[in-house]
Amino acid sequence: MSLSNSLGLLGRKVGMMRLFTDDGDAVPVTVVDVSNNRVTQIKSQETDGYVALQVTFGSRKASRVTKPEAGHLAKAGVEAGEIIQEFRVTAETAGQHKAGGVITAGSVFSVGQKVDVQGTSIGKGFAGTIKRHNMKSQRASHGNSRSHNVPGSIGMAQDPGRVFPGKRMTGHLGDVTKTTQNLDVFRIDEARQLLLIKGAIPGSKGGFVTVRPAIKAKPQAAEGAK
Repeated sequence: MSLSNSLGLLGRKVGMMRLFTDDGDAVPVTVVDVSNNRVTQIKSQETDGYVALQVTFGSRKASRVTKPEAGHLAKAGVEAGEIIQEFRVTAETAGQHKAGGVITAGSVFSVGQKVDVQGTSIGKGFAGTIKRHNMKSQRASHGNSRSHNVPGSIGMAQDPGRVFPGKRMTGHLGDVTKTTQNLDVFRIDEARQLLLIKGAIPGSKGGFVTVRPAIKAKPQAAEGAK
């Protein structure tokens, strides 16, 4: 759940490409498909205790949908999606939407806006301590014997004589929820409902992502201000 009361969009990471500015500069962008975001439920303070919009993205076979979920979606009159998520919003924002409606990219984001993109990072399996925690390896020569890419000592002397919990060691790397903050919306393709976001975002091609307005973005300075 985001800390901000702002509406976002669900999407799928298509891949990366580059675009050129009018000055000829190459800008790396990530293409995110945010087409057909449907509102499945509008939660209110009176009935649910908080205000939120429940949104779904993608499509799923009817045979893959549970009966309770199918009834919930049928009430809103929307097709079952692959993912479903809530966005905390203000009562004013919730009043602008209705169950079954479609949220477009242009109605939520604008070119130049700062956004936070959340996704599942690429899993890298079991990794060593150096790679997993971005540590510095030891010397590759001058007396170093079989200790080039190892963490070194991990324990203590007789007191306390143990390894403390939480010690950074080898283990599973990646495949966790990550959020990249303060990225720029470089371009919006309204016809195909694509967001072209400057920079890289978490996850592999085809992975699901959530795009929200940035919560740490600095306010834009007023025109003419020094």
